[in-house]
Amino acid sequence: MPRLTIDDFEIEVPAGTKVIEAAERLGIMIPRFCYHKGLGSVGACRVCAVKFLQGPFKGVQMSCMIDAQDGMVVSTTDAEAVAFRKQVIEWLMLNHPHDCPACDEGGHCLLQDETVSGGHGIRRYEGRKRTYHDQYLGPFIAHEMNRCIHCYRCVRFYQEFAGYRDLGTLQIANRVYFGRFQDGRLESPFSGNLADICPTGVYTDRTARYKVRRWDLQRASSLCIHCSLGCNTVAGARYREVLRIEARLNDKVNGYFICDRGRFSYPYASRPDRPRRARAGGNETSMDEAIRAAAQKLSRIRQDAGEKSVACLGSVRSSLETLGALKRLSRIQGWRSASFFENRHVQRKAIDAVSSLDGRLAVSLREIEKSDFILAVGVDPINEAPMLALAMRQAYRKGAAVTVMDPRPISLPLEFEHLPVAPRDLDAGLHALVHGAEGQSSPRLERSRSPVIVCGSQVVRDTTPLKAAECANYIEGLKGQCGLFYVLPGANAFGAAFLSSPEQHAFADMIEEVEKGSIKALIVVESDPLRLFPDAARLKAAFQQLDLLLVIDYLPSQIAQYADVFLPSSTIFETGGSYINQEGRLQFGQAVHRVGMPIRQVSGGSHPPRIYGSEVPGGEPKAAWELLGELSGALAPEGAGFQEEHPWNSLAEENPVLGRLNAKDYPFDGVRVIPERAEGIARAVRPEQRFEPPSEEPLELFLVDWTFGTEELSLYAEVMQQVEAEPLLFMHADDAAKKGLADGDKVAIRLEDGSLEVLLGVRENMGRGVLFLPRHRRIEWQKIKNVSVKVPLEHIEKV
Repeated sequence: MPRLTIDDFEIEVPAGTKVIEAAERLGIMIPRFCYHKGLGSVGACRVCAVKFLQGPFKGVQMSCMIDAQDGMVVSTTDAEAVAFRKQVIEWLMLNHPHDCPACDEGGHCLLQDETVSGGHGIRRYEGRKRTYHDQYLGPFIAHEMNRCIHCYRCVRFYQEFAGYRDLGTLQIANRVYFGRFQDGRLESPFSGNLADICPTGVYTDRTARYKVRRWDLQRASSLCIHCSLGCNTVAGARYREVLRIEARLNDKVNGYFICDRGRFSYPYASRPDRPRRARAGGNETSMDEAIRAAAQKLSRIRQDAGEKSVACLGSVRSSLETLGALKRLSRIQGWRSASFFENRHVQRKAIDAVSSLDGRLAVSLREIEKSDFILAVGVDPINEAPMLALAMRQAYRKGAAVTVMDPRPISLPLEFEHLPVAPRDLDAGLHALVHGAEGQSSPRLERSRSPVIVCGSQVVRDTTPLKAAECANYIEGLKGQCGLFYVLPGANAFGAAFLSSPEQHAFADMIEEVEKGSIKALIVVESDPLRLFPDAARLKAAFQQLDLLLVIDYLPSQIAQYADVFLPSSTIFETGGSYINQEGRLQFGQAVHRVGMPIRQVSGGSHPPRIYGSEVPGGEPKAAWELLGELSGALAPEGAGFQEEHPWNSLAEENPVLGRLNAKDYPFDGVRVIPERAEGIARAVRPEQRFEPPSEEPLELFLVDWTFGTEELSLYAEVMQQVEAEPLLFMHADDAAKKGLADGDKVAIRLEDGSLEVLLGVRENMGRGVLFLPRHRRIEWQKIKNVSVKVPLEHIEKV
């Protein structure tokens, strides 16, 4: 390891460390604009100049471009280096507009900081300033090109790091322009990161524009709960309203960046129609009255119909504290065990995935970036978990080979091998690639030293997660290393599976019991079955048969309209919560602001009413786990009372692994809760299947997710609706030709409950004999009876 001296301080750093990084380890911050740890060095801005006094380099050099070497003596305060940096600042400021008071970057602008620290305060240049035309880049990012200092960070991130080409460098020399060939929405689902990495105010968050300045924000460490990856964020709020989400560095999860869905979907927390008052019997009432009314009805139902007449439905978007409290409540009361999944298939796949992960196999997003071969099975990264695609992109840039085995028309910002294998053949295809037909596995796999298997949970069969685990164990036994990475159906799907058992009833089973009359009361916590599950007509009919429907949620959901009793809960931004991501990493998101209605809504946009009181307007909602605890207290025998417990106590009782975590260390952050070695994987794997020829008909229709337009929380953000693509029914070109259908045709799918009209997307790069339809808010996909159904070709007609 090289040892060098910087400003009279000696330091030893790993080989390959840049001098600018070595200085930072000593607490010496060398000025920088183009340099970014996530992007590396480029040497474009010239402001990181230092003086090399001894060693292989001499004189003023750029510290971001030179690796630390033995014997180097570096000065950041040498007069020549200081003068050079001051001159660089001055020429960068020649054309810069004096609009800091109006700039959204003001207050956290790197150019402001470096201008002050560089000692530049008087403009000597008296010529005309260079000016540019600003572009419309979509609803997420505002463009102010006059503020650009040509650091190239935006293009390096957008094209090199993220892999999209619709934004780039135009013109030459002093007229270099960063933008699009013409106005239009940025295509990348990671475009919001431009606001984070731009050191000036060229790219700013359009959703927060003119609403708040950086120093006005309450800021706290939070988590993204829009998929299972658990990316770390910083939430910023003002006057009880979240106004900005930024990426938070986590070297083991998302690194420096997040996707646009995680960045811009926060408005669900402060919608004007968000329910903030408890209801009972159709009338608003106090929280205590609503809880007592629910407890009385539950007690009466239990007495008349028995303990098992009450069922509970949780959600994979709920915090771990809430999941534990719901399971504990159902266990104490003797009710049916709480369910967190829509059907047994989803539940089984999630439980198998969780039980298969251990310390040998589990890999994080950042570890995927270091792999040299990625085999993705039954997963569409951009649509299901966008940051996974970004991690795969970084592995590809370092030379990794990527193979995707999935029947959907997959698109990724990298070159990859696509095998459009039908869902029924995924197990056999995975076995063939790993084990080989005659003992010879894939050549790409043979050459790799650090392979990773990525397995989805949406279109795969029930057996695929365990097959992926068996293959990962086999490779690990041969090579000594293999990663296993699951994509699960929700932010806390891992936690929900952790608290579930294979024999446990899923929501579909509950509906059957409601229809039979066995279940009389249903408690639904932070879930909306009418939006999430197929066959909405059947669900509505079943809810009408219940004696009690108790709903706890923070969304103006459809099911809330059917609730006999409704209790408003708080969001992650208001009370925080713990979540376990898909690799088994337990993380905690902090509360950023107090529960209550945003002042903007209270005041109608003007000064709030000058009425003094002890209550916060709209401050009645509580954490769902706290409401469940109060309900438990109201159901307790008379005189037992309610004693508020530490939220972790419920979890400790429900899962032995979580019970071993010390509640004194709560909140936990970044603790893996998986064993060092999982047991029973090999014996649990089903026999390999053989490849079957594509079926002529009926076609198999799958409901799938898209980046925008299907995820539950993002649907409540109006800005997200502006970037939704038109929903399409995807069909292979050969299947479409049999019916004389073409790309862009409007078709009607004949179903049991009428027809469903949608535009057709004809593709060559997908499996034959299958159809894919997004759970898009613009189409009535709930007419479909299940997440996977058979559709005869003659039932698809051109409209």
